Parts: sequence; structure tokens; C-alpha cells
Amino acid sequence: MSRDYPAYPSREQMIAYLESYAARFEIKPVFDTAVSRLCRDGAQWRADTAQGSIAAPIVVVATGIADAPYRPSWPGSESFAGAVIHSSEYRNPAPYEGKRVLVIGFGNSGGEIALDLANADIDVALAVRGPVQILPRDLLGFPILSWAILYRRLPARLVDVINAPVLRLAVGDIEKLGLRRATKGPRQMVEEDGRVPLIDIGTIAKIKDGSIKIRGGIDRFMTDGVIFTGESTEKFDAVILATGFRPDLRKLLPDVNDVFDQHGMPLMTGQRTSAPGLYFCGQITVPTGQLREIGIEAQRIARALENICESKPLTVLL
Repeated sequence: MSRDYPAYPSREQMIAYLESYAARFEIKPVFDTAVSRLCRDGAQWRADTAQGSIAAPIVVVATGIADAPYRPSWPGSESFAGAVIHSSEYRNPAPYEGKRVLVIGFGNSGGEIALDLANADIDVALAVRGPVQILPRDLLGFPILSWAILYRRLPARLVDVINAPVLRLAVGDIEKLGLRRATKGPRQMVEEDGRVPLIDIGTIAKIKDGSIKIRGGIDRFMTDGVIFTGESTEKFDAVILATGFRPDLRKLLPDVNDVFDQHGMPLMTGQRTSAPGLYFCGQITVPTGQLREIGIEAQRIARALENICESKPLTVLL
């Protein structure tokens, strides 16, 4: 990235970087091309799309961990009269002006969407079902991910024990805000459960001043609102599901065995799999930054393919 970019680039800067990257390496993505199925066809892999089939000896699946929005349902949710969208469909606060909004989920999407709404003076509440972990975006003047990179070779439990006191000082007593602190530390939560703690960029301050209300888990929906666990009732005009993603790549590769776990996630990412010519990239949650891990895995895959793919054409489907 450009050296004059700040520590946290804006959306526009990220777009500019990706476009310049594609131009620098003469990558010409084929957009709006959904791959419905990948299968072996002799010594080749065949990708079936609505625009036809593409064959290649090597295929790299880099669809990411945020590819399949998870939309849970609750009793009565079909009768709710308001708008319900997934966090992946959220764009800005404008459609919610003058409305009461419930954001379900306390991950980074939920926390940042609630913050965006609160900054626009929209009446917003966060439904938080279970215990959470919260990290400051910066710690002692350094980005929190820099600390994660520094400690990356240490065991998760040890890292969490080392960091616990300073993190409590930095974040404060979240129990006073109606939140429960998870027994697992942030690093352990990422590695064992694939859950990324909320990296706070202002959400906690808005919870403290009452701009964002904290509510518990949802028991069921009504036509004009929800009933929370414990039977408290509240009316809402719209609901945003910040309930994460559950990609299952078995649907993409139905005929390939021994490359997925029980949830349809790759057993190997960033390296050779048991299927000849099949690679996955960026398909695992990491504590050290997703884009950083994707870059490391991409270089590892490129080195593995250096001799195989020399002067072969490359097709990128998006």
C-alpha cells in the first residue's frame, strides 16, 4: 500500500489499492461470475458457471470466511412487519432515519453497525446473547493486531494470561454495561472457536452514554418487535442480523473427499491439499489480521506453483 496511507486506510483507499494492484500485475478479474460447481475432468479442474465452463490444471478457492451469510430464525420471525436484513447488506444509516433498530450480534459487524447508527442519532439497541470479549483498536500506542503478531508464536492461553490485566484496564468493566466477559481469552476464542472479539472503535463509549442500548438474547418475534429472553418486550421498526457467516464449501466441490472438516471448511489452507491441483487461500480465522494471512498464504501457494504454472494463463472469477 502507499506509504502515505494512514494506519487504518479508508474504504476509498482500499479500493484504490486493489485497483492499482490489479493494474500493476495485469490481473483482469471476470466479475459477476458465480461458480456453481468445481470438479475433476481428467487431469484438469472444471469450473461450471452460467457463462460456461472453464478448465485449468490448478484451482485456488479464495472465497474467504465471509462468503455465506448466516440468517437464523426465531419463532414468529416470519410475522415481523419490519425490514430484516443481514449485516452484509447494510450500507449506511439513511434508510433507518426516525426508526427504532435492533442489531442482533456483538461481533465487529454488529458493533460497528450499531455505532454507525448511533452516530446518525438513530435509536438503536444491540441484542447480545452470550459472553463476549472486547479489544481496544490500539494498545499502548500500537495497533492491537501488532501485538497479536508479536505474540503469534506463543500458546494462546499464555498470551491471554499475559494480556488480561492491561486489556481490563484499557476496556474497563464491561459487566457494568450489561455485558458478560467470556471465560476464554481473545486469542483462545479465535483459535478454538473461530470467533473474532469486538475490536472497539467507539462502540463502548456509545454504550456507556446510552446511545446504544444493550439487550439480551431473543426468545421470539412479534409483528412489531421482539420478546427477549426473560419476557421483556420491545418494539422495533427494523432488524439487522449481524449473525456472521457459515461457509460450507462442500456444495462447491461435492465430489471431492478428504479436504473438508465436518463443517465444510478446508482441512488445509495456504498449502497443498490431498486433491491434486486444489488449493484454498484465506479460509481460516486468524488473530493476526485476515488480509495479512491471505497475503502470506498467497505467496506460499505461488511458490508451490512456481514451476507448474510458468507462463500459464490466469483467470480470476469474482
